[in-house]
Amino acid sequence: MNYRTMFAATAIACIIASPALAKSDKSFLRDAIKGDNSEVALGQLAAQKGMSDGVKGFGKTLATDHAMAKDQVATVATSMKVKVTDETTLEARKEMRKLDKLSGAAFDKEFVSYMVKDHEMDIKEFKAKAAGGKGDVAMLASKQLPTLEQHLKTAQSLEKM
Repeated sequence: MNYRTMFAATAIACIIASPALAKSDKSFLRDAIKGDNSEVALGQLAAQKGMSDGVKGFGKTLATDHAMAKDQVATVATSMKVKVTDETTLEARKEMRKLDKLSGAAFDKEFVSYMVKDHEMDIKEFKAKAAGGKGDVAMLASKQLPTLEQHLKTAQSLEKM
């Protein structure tokens, strides 16, 4: 393959990839909105039903932090014409049904376990978006990472108790 052919192929690949990147950013924003809605709902549930003060306090923190995070995501989403919704994730709805049936130490254990897994997954996705992108969505992901990492540390410390 000569230089011109290689350059043309690269240019075509970039043009073709551009809409995919935009869609990827929009998908990330839609998922982030649903994720924030989910964390707010789960946090409120933990603040109400949690047995330990640690779980109750963590629930309040999640609800507050993710409400603020959603506001930040909504600003970027609106500028990119992404619909801001109050919908939660399917996984969170399943977890809410599971948690509704639990109380006491069983509730706390399940809630904290879910928060560890959920925040590990969120951090992985936000790191990938922050590292692999440019623009407002990548900056948003980067900006929100420290809070997600703090949530994970809190959940892990509660899991050890």
